[in-house]
Order: sequence, then structure tokens, then C-alpha cells
Amino acid sequence: MTPDGAAVPGSTGITAISGIPGITEIAAVTAGLGLLVAVAGLGAMRLLRERSIGVMLAVVAAVPVVATVAGVAAITLKMVIEGDSRDIVLSVVAVGGLVGLGVAAVLARRVVAASRRLVDAVQAVPDSGVFTRPAGLPAELGTIAAALEDAHRRIGLGRERERALEGARRELVAWVSHDLRTPLAGMRAMAEALEDGVVTDPETAARYHARIRLEVDRLAGMVDDLFELSRIHAGALRLSRSRVGLGDLVADTLDGVEPLARAKGVRLAGAVDPVDPADPADPVVPVQADPGELSRALRNLVVNAVRHTPAGGTVSVRAAAEDGWACLSVADCCGGIPPEDLPRVFDVAFRGEAARSPRGDGAGAGLGLAIARGIVEAHGGAIGVVNAGPGCRFEIRLPQAP
Repeated sequence: MTPDGAAVPGSTGITAISGIPGITEIAAVTAGLGLLVAVAGLGAMRLLRERSIGVMLAVVAAVPVVATVAGVAAITLKMVIEGDSRDIVLSVVAVGGLVGLGVAAVLARRVVAASRRLVDAVQAVPDSGVFTRPAGLPAELGTIAAALEDAHRRIGLGRERERALEGARRELVAWVSHDLRTPLAGMRAMAEALEDGVVTDPETAARYHARIRLEVDRLAGMVDDLFELSRIHAGALRLSRSRVGLGDLVADTLDGVEPLARAKGVRLAGAVDPVDPADPADPVVPVQADPGELSRALRNLVVNAVRHTPAGGTVSVRAAAEDGWACLSVADCCGGIPPEDLPRVFDVAFRGEAARSPRGDGAGAGLGLAIARGIVEAHGGAIGVVNAGPGCRFEIRLPQAP
């Protein structure tokens, strides 16, 4: 350099003048250009938000490259770099920018290809098939694929449940239609016999009247069960909760079922374990429940047990508190339930028998256990059945009231 700052022939070409920018000015220029490029990039991404993810990745990669190139070019020109040095700096920056854009393009193609493989895998799933997750996906797409796989599994389970419910509905309609037609035909025949004077014997006429009354009561109970079940399935069951003692509930239920049990020659037994064994004088197990609905659920279990217990057998009802749960159990002497039928016991219209002719004990349409399950689950409890001893044991578990 000459004393006046002129470049000496053969030097690097950088003019050392007092106007060379300092670090603060370089940072300000670079930040300003970076901000402008970032705003432009965000605007471009907003305009391209519905385009391919590859295009958006290209924009993301181009923003830092363009910001860097613009900043270096501006500083280079500001520093008045001339000749070969300026060309070298600009060439290096340009090559770096091209390399960055190339890598971004390759990455975008890989992501687009992976997303297309994921879409193809989803579209290739048949209506009743199983989704298979493609291999080699990026972590984010792999998470999406796992979620899709789980969603397909749940959809499949939902379809299976829907098919099972539809089959149960059709079976219920067929069975209820049969159970309605048979007593109606009998009542019509008896009513016509009484009306036409075919039956004149007072004893026979009284028997016909009693039979008609019995069938009317049974049909009314069947209609009531259907209405209750429809409310449960529609989620329209409204509970009026209050503090209920299971001891009183067991006693009232056994009193109500006693006539049916006596007619069948079945003995009823009830027991309530005290909440505090140290205070046997207070055997009440408290729950927050709707007394009428919970009583109906327990009555359905006890009636079902009595109907399937042979004469001379015993139906035992027990209430107890176990680990914060109020437990009710109904044990019978039915001989047990086939293991393959245990999961279907609470299904609508399940009776565990092939014959559909109405029995003489006033059995309904097989809705009692389904209604009991709906009532118990509406209370936040659970119901189940196991084979135990000479028969089976139905168990209800409800949250115990504090």
C-alpha cells in the first residue's frame, strides 16, 4: 500500500481505507438483509401452504441460503473488495448456496416419496383389511403411520362391534316378535272362546281369565324392558342418585322375589358383610346410586338365578365392601354356563338356550341381564359372571360412598 491508500500492483485487491465497516455495521447490514429475506420467505410459505411439502422444504432451505448470499455480497461490496478476491468470495458463496439448495431438493424429494408411500399404503387397505405400516419412513411420518395403524385397528373393532350389535338387533326383533305373537295368539283364542260362549264352565272361564291376566302382565313387563333398554342404548337413562345402603337393597329385592322362588321351590339367602368388622351392628354398605334403577338391576340378576336354579336349590345374595368398592354377588345352582357362552351372557336377547318358546315361569325376552349391565355401567360400576361351585356367580362392583 502507498501512503495515500492506493493499491500496490500485485497486492490482494482489498482497498484499505478508513471507511472499512466495523463489526457493528456488518452485523446491522447482515441482520437487516436476513430479516427482509425471512419476511419474504414467510410470505412465500403462506402462499404455498397448500402445496407439496417438498416445495415448502425448498423455501425453508432457500431462506438461509439467500440471506447468507445477500449478506456476504453486501459486505463484500461495502468493503470494496475488487478483482480476483471479490470473484473468489462471491464464487464460494454461490457454490455454498447451490449446494444448500441441492441438499434441500434431495431432502424434499425423499420426504415427498415417503409421504406418497404412506398415502399408497393407506389407499391400498381394503374395507375389511388391516393397515400395514410402510418401512423406512422418517420419524414424524412414522408417528403418523403408527397413529393410522392404531386408527385402522380401532375402526376394525368398531365395525366388528357394529356387526355384532346389528346381529343382536335382528335376533332381538325376531325373538321378541315370536314371544309377542305366541301369547297374543293364545289370548285371542281364549278371548274368542269366552266371547262366543264356547266356554261356559265357571271354573274354566276363571282359569282363562287368570291366564289372560298373566300373559298381559308378562307382555307389559316385556314392553317395559324394551323401553328401558332403548333408554340405556340411547344414553337417555337419567339417574336420581342418593345414599343407598346395600343391606336394605338386598332385603327389599329378596322380599320381592320370594313369591317366584317359593313357587319354584328355590330357597333364597341373603348376607351383608359389615363395612367395619369391628362394628357388626352396622352392616350397611353405602353407595351413591339411583335406588329404583339399582334395585331393578339386582332384581333382574336374582330372578334370572331363580329361573335357572332347580327345585331344592339355593340362590345366595351377598353384599360387601372390598378395597373401596361396594360389591354385590348373586350365586345360583344352575349347573354353570358353558365357557364359550360366558362372554355373551349380557348380550341383548341371550338366553343360553336354543328353544324360543315362552316358558311358564313368565320369562321375558332375555333382556334382564342386558338391562342390568346398562344400569350398573351407568353408575360407573362393572358387572361380570364366573362359574363357581354348583352354578355361577354374578358380581356387581360399584364405587363405595365415602
